[in-house]
Amino acid sequence: MTRRTKQDVLTDRLGIHAEAGEWCWIGKIPQPPADVLQAAGNPRLRPARLPPLAMIGTVLGAPFIPLVMLLSLLAEAEEAVKRFLDTKEVKERRRAKKEDEKRRDVIIDQQGLDNVFDGNWHGDAGQFLLRWYGHSTHHERLLLATPDGIVLAAPPQRVSTGREKHMQVVARLSADEATLVDPFSGEFETRILLIRFRDGSWLRVDTEELRSELHMYALRHPSPDN
Repeated sequence: MTRRTKQDVLTDRLGIHAEAGEWCWIGKIPQPPADVLQAAGNPRLRPARLPPLAMIGTVLGAPFIPLVMLLSLLAEAEEAVKRFLDTKEVKERRRAKKEDEKRRDVIIDQQGLDNVFDGNWHGDAGQFLLRWYGHSTHHERLLLATPDGIVLAAPPQRVSTGREKHMQVVARLSADEATLVDPFSGEFETRILLIRFRDGSWLRVDTEELRSELHMYALRHPSPDN
């Protein structure tokens, strides 16, 4: 089953017509001020722990960690040899890529995009963030861009496998409430997207795919203030 067909199956099951979609996650939610936390009803700020089955798998896989680390070191050594033997043109492309990464990092620092949200707990993004794990304790969301706005779907509880099987709609944002924004306007290939709310506040999500179809959607539908 192709990626597009799989998404169609998922959205059909949810009863949603989506123009683009991708699995995503958010960074660690910072601790809100005590008054904000109390006013919100002391919401959950972390995803649920791994289910027992996943924890058992982690324990069983622990003995193989040294082997994985050794293979990783060998791969890095091989890559270093390849870089040494690269042609002038390849080295120039690599240098240009590093320069792009530096410029990207400068923008991230200037705009505070290394944070999960803009920092205003009283803004729309901050208030939505407080409810994030109240909607679902799963650590990921399927973010869907629809003609009417943004839909977030996930299993109600955290699962180790079968996220699509247990998935249901957990939150909706109308087009008047929020829009999707690529903060780099397509200049860089990243996983970063912003859910920008009507008051200007924003929430960062990271997509599974680099420059996902959600990024392409955001570029095709720029918000008036972006």
